[in-house]
Amino acid sequence: MGLRLKFNLVLIGVFAIGLAACAALSHQLLHDNARAEVERNARLMMETALAIRAYTVSQIKPHLDPLLSEKFLPQTVPAYAATETINELRKNHPEYAYKEATLNPTNPRDRASDWETDIVTSFRNAEDTKELTGVRETPTGRHMYIARPIRITNPACLACHNTAATAPPTMVKVYGEANGFGWKMNEIIGAQVVSVPMTLPVTNADRAFNTFMLSLLGVFVFVMVALNLMLEWLIIRPVARLSAAADQISTGDFSVPEFRDSGKDEVSVLGASFNRMRRSLETAMRMIDS
Repeated sequence: MGLRLKFNLVLIGVFAIGLAACAALSHQLLHDNARAEVERNARLMMETALAIRAYTVSQIKPHLDPLLSEKFLPQTVPAYAATETINELRKNHPEYAYKEATLNPTNPRDRASDWETDIVTSFRNAEDTKELTGVRETPTGRHMYIARPIRITNPACLACHNTAATAPPTMVKVYGEANGFGWKMNEIIGAQVVSVPMTLPVTNADRAFNTFMLSLLGVFVFVMVALNLMLEWLIIRPVARLSAAADQISTGDFSVPEFRDSGKDEVSVLGASFNRMRRSLETAMRMIDS
């Protein structure tokens, strides 16, 4: 097996090990960054919904409450305001979602689906849990969700959700007497759920990974060609000339010119040693002939 082949096999082996380690590390890092980006988007949506709820309570509800005896205005309900605002956003970004999923809602559109019911049940079973996150498969791809419990902590909420008899008649007229009643203080009645798509960030991460690996492969090919050229000019050719000269001298032909030995590298040192051996052998042969 030639020196060049051995060198290339070692180089390819080292590169393959390094490439595998680099691929595993970079793939994990890029996907972790993509997940972190999705989570940031989800938390931003959640904080936006909370801000809308707070704004509704502090600046909208006080002005509309006096009209409640004449007409029920859902705009006074923080959950309604947050949901409607996010729905405006979803007109341009339908893949994003926000829902105040409730087990027994006043508005039927807020009723929890099967997987949302599981989240609410988890909060009920572990009341100290402040937040749940996860990833679920949907018809449009993988989505990350962040959920926070909805707990009745304000007694004012029970004015509308204790019993149908004590609720504002205008609200009962709109939504009926069957749903949204029987809530109790400190009870977890639902969950705020934000859902954000993971497809685009993960796709971008995969694209960046492929670009990085192809670039790394290109760098390896360039380095391998450069090292092979250096190996050819600095080692293989000088050693091949030394080998050919040794074969010629072994037959008694001393017409081979001496090698240049002015350098400080190992090949130059080898050439100098070969020249000394050649001169010694030539002197010995002359002494024998005489």
